[in-house]
Amino acid sequence: MMNLRLLFGGFLIGVLLAGCNVQATHASETVSFKSGGLVLHGLLYRPAGAGPFPVVLYNHGSAPGMLNNVAFEALGPMFVAHGWAFFAPYRRGQGLSSDAGPYIGDEIAAARSRGGEAQAADTMVRLLETNQFQDQMAALAWLKNQPFVRPTNIAVMGNSFGGVETVLGAAQGGYCAAVDASGGAESWDQAPALRDLMLKAVQHSKAPILFFQAKNDYSIVPSETLYAAMRTVRKPAEIRIYPPYGNSTEDGHSFPYRGGGVWKDEVFRFLDANCKG
Repeated sequence: MMNLRLLFGGFLIGVLLAGCNVQATHASETVSFKSGGLVLHGLLYRPAGAGPFPVVLYNHGSAPGMLNNVAFEALGPMFVAHGWAFFAPYRRGQGLSSDAGPYIGDEIAAARSRGGEAQAADTMVRLLETNQFQDQMAALAWLKNQPFVRPTNIAVMGNSFGGVETVLGAAQGGYCAAVDASGGAESWDQAPALRDLMLKAVQHSKAPILFFQAKNDYSIVPSETLYAAMRTVRKPAEIRIYPPYGNSTEDGHSFPYRGGGVWKDEVFRFLDANCKG
């Protein structure tokens, strides 16, 4: 259900920034924010200057530890070059927030051991719509209070589990636009409750959504189904199914962060039209 074959990201060096505990790489800053009683962390990329800037909140996938950094390091500078700040919060149990709670992959695996695939799927859906979603909303609240952010111009984007979070955020978060890249692609067929959750979210979306995937992803049915559901209820939505990327389904599933050179023009057109206008 989860693609774990990712690469490690960069090394962090400590500094202070704007009243937060911050660490920096060549192009990123590590910031702290609260989700309920938890302290979480995320990586922030932003253009030079004081702003305010439009911002993309990027919801990572399910890879454990610091492995999602490979996506952030590929995408953050690309968004900054286009004039966008890019914030990638780590949800509880992963990466820089690994000490804030259990890792969702471990919780799903434990549920599978207790009750098979049905219990694993139910646990996945429960966590995505509760704890994981709470962490996304906490990251959004932190963003809205930052002086370099244009609070009415915050978009959301995510891949895999992060694509699911993106769809949920589009229904409740007050984003100007949403980009769902491969949300639910690995889990769609095995988890009817996930399908119901995502369908309900897109039908109530308050933001236009762009769905995109490579054709050789695990399944392109989620994008096609969610797009059709939005059009049925006359919600603004777009879809792009790109040619196969790489040589495997795992390569296709990595397209949202490895294939930025292919999709970036279309995504920036969509975001600029809905958020900068």
